[in-house]
Amino acid sequence: MNDKIKILVVDDEEKIREGCHRILTNRGYDVFTAENGQAALDLLTEEEIDIILLDLKMPGMDGEEVLELTHAKYPAIPVIIITGHGIIDTAVECMKKGAYDFITKPFEMHQFMLPVTRAADKRRLEQKARQFQQETIRNLYDLNLEKSRMKTIINCLANGVMVTNRNLEVVLYNPALTRLLGITDEIQTPVPLARITKDEFLLETLKKIQSRFDSTEEFISQEIVVENRTLRSISAPALGPDGDIAGTVTVLEDITPFKQLDQMKTDFVNMVAHELRSPLVSIRQLVSVMLEGMCGPLEDKQREYLTKSTKKIDGLLELIQDLLDMARLEAGMTVQHQVPLDLEPLIQSMIDIMDVRAKGKGITFNCSCKNLLPVHADQKSIEEVFDNLLSNAINYSPDGGHIRVTAERLGNAVEITVSDTGVGIPPEELPKIFDKFYRVKHPKTREVIGTGLGLSLVQSIIEAHHGTIEVESREGEGTAFRILLPVMK
Repeated sequence: MNDKIKILVVDDEEKIREGCHRILTNRGYDVFTAENGQAALDLLTEEEIDIILLDLKMPGMDGEEVLELTHAKYPAIPVIIITGHGIIDTAVECMKKGAYDFITKPFEMHQFMLPVTRAADKRRLEQKARQFQQETIRNLYDLNLEKSRMKTIINCLANGVMVTNRNLEVVLYNPALTRLLGITDEIQTPVPLARITKDEFLLETLKKIQSRFDSTEEFISQEIVVENRTLRSISAPALGPDGDIAGTVTVLEDITPFKQLDQMKTDFVNMVAHELRSPLVSIRQLVSVMLEGMCGPLEDKQREYLTKSTKKIDGLLELIQDLLDMARLEAGMTVQHQVPLDLEPLIQSMIDIMDVRAKGKGITFNCSCKNLLPVHADQKSIEEVFDNLLSNAINYSPDGGHIRVTAERLGNAVEITVSDTGVGIPPEELPKIFDKFYRVKHPKTREVIGTGLGLSLVQSIIEAHHGTIEVESREGEGTAFRILLPVMK
């Protein structure tokens, strides 16, 4: 783009044209000249002129007639009249008819350049203004186009989308939202959020996001029930240009089929597990009767096979119990009856139960309990936690060693640590050990039988008691599980 100002000098005197051309060219202007009015009008059709210097007295078409024609056809071009001292009144009349300014002959340099400079600045400002106007129009067009695209995308989504402002008023939604929430009436935005949904948990969540949500990268997920449907809502803050929270964005997904499928799976696992458990227990009892010699004496080979059969049956019964525990875990029934519970005798009784098994592998126990206060817990669930942790400590300490259990008060919580000197866990496997069905593999513990559900169940139980569980381990040195449980108020 050429930013030079183009000036047309219209004068019948060649000296005036040449003088103006030399002065203006030296100051960076592009200069065109015309010896009469008609030549000037012809040139205006070929070039985009920014400023016209126009002599009033010319043969043929005079300056006033040229001014009238150019002002009608090119009203944006400033016309500076060149006139003699004797016809200043005529120049003033020309300004009333649309001329920008006038210069009297003979003129001095600064008198000549002053109106030209002002006119050039005016043209530059007008060009900038036109450029900004064009950019604004283009930006508005792009904005409207993006808005139209976004609206089309949102309206085509199968999931419901809802956007609120700072006042918790819904300002944007899609048809899927009204379908999921069972809204049949037409919604005129903005509309108060309470008229869209009555779910107290969702309302409270969005209020929290508005009032004290600190991290812009996090979101809150929860389940809500609308009539006979279960919806999963994912809510996050919507940020304004200044980075402050300008509202919220919520996406609703219908997960009713998944919940029904999950319930069917749980019912199936429970049914199969119970149907398998009864005959296996009967077979286990019959084999035990035979091993006790109540059906006659047994040869060594027979006793060996029956003993192996007993172990296999016990493994199946343990698998069935794990399946039942998994179903109970997924159904949210890990904690059923919470009472004030004294942990010290419970820990000691679990150690006594495991002591015979530990001594068989050359493992010793060490237990220390200090300043304990009761916790509000389900005794059976807590016993299951220690059963899993102590069993794992024994299973993964194949070369003997010792297991240490400590419990002490730590502020408003009880800290329990179960540590062993076993094979340890590789660093890359530590994040996975609480996953369902995940088992750490080690050459020394290949004979350890399990389903990988124990630690997942332990984590679920601890979290159901509003506690936390962490693990630290070094390969070849041992593993330590650290549990925090809140004490009773």
